[in-house]
Amino acid sequence: MPKKIIKADGAAPPGGPYSHAVVAGDFAFLAGACPVLPDGTWVKGAFAEQARAAFANLAEVARTAGGDLSRAVRVGVYLRDFADFAAMNEIYVEFFGTENLPARTTLPVALNGFDIELDAVIYLGD
Repeated sequence: MPKKIIKADGAAPPGGPYSHAVVAGDFAFLAGACPVLPDGTWVKGAFAEQARAAFANLAEVARTAGGDLSRAVRVGVYLRDFADFAAMNEIYVEFFGTENLPARTTLPVALNGFDIELDAVIYLGD
């Protein structure tokens, strides 16, 4: 089965030579979502504002791929400052709820100029 490339017009444009997502079989593999608006403008400011923008991008890519964040089976969260972990968790439940949560890894990483990046795998099957 060939892979299907996803381009989400309602999400921030990719920041390099990659696709928003790739669908292979019953899964959509969502690339890193950053705090960027669909017009390419970076969201600068408080962590919460950046995080909501990044989660909104991830949600839009999931929708364009034919799913939504409730179908996520794995999420990766990358934080510039691990002190933002508690704030991220509060925003995370706004997008994923508190039931039937996906597996998740949260790592501190050397992000340059922004505070959060996210990626996910979405199950698209029945």
